Amino acid sequence: MALRIVTPPASEPVSLVEAKLHLGVTSADDDDLISTFIKAATGYLDGYSGILGRCLITQTWELTLDRFPSSEVKIPIGPLQSIVSVKYDDADGIEQTVAPADYDADIVSADGWVLPIDVAWPSTYDAVNAVRIRFVAGYGAAADVPAPLKVAILLMVGHWYANREAVGVGSLAELPMGAAALLAPYRRISI
Repeated sequence: MALRIVTPPASEPVSLVEAKLHLGVTSADDDDLISTFIKAATGYLDGYSGILGRCLITQTWELTLDRFPSSEVKIPIGPLQSIVSVKYDDADGIEQTVAPADYDADIVSADGWVLPIDVAWPSTYDAVNAVRIRFVAGYGAAADVPAPLKVAILLMVGHWYANREAVGVGSLAELPMGAAALLAPYRRISI
């Protein structure tokens, strides 16, 4: 299994204006620095490699598999909005597209998945990445991102803005109800 981003998010979940309001910054002197902190906090949370294991803003990904599984294909990041296409290399190595009427997608469950309807998945060419599933994931636009995730990003930006080094003087304990507490309900836990 491999994942690659096809279309990255069009914006960040938190704007520069929101971050500056949170920080109490009125000048434009640190705009580039604050924007970098927003990108860093978003990168820490967002996408397959982010600690949440989910997409914040709408983005398009492609999942590749060597062959179809015996039943459903679990989409490893969500929230799943839609399936764009299910393509595969047939026994002769020619790319084919599974008709949307031949599969169903669960876009309601926390972990989205795709399942063939009434038939098994087709046979594939015996090769690496013979199956390619393109999908759209994310909460939507910045306004659709859950408030606790946006607040967590703002707390991280605020912390980095105030503490420009990895280690600070004094207490290193996290404040109660800090970013980690806000993120906990949204984190993926594998069992």
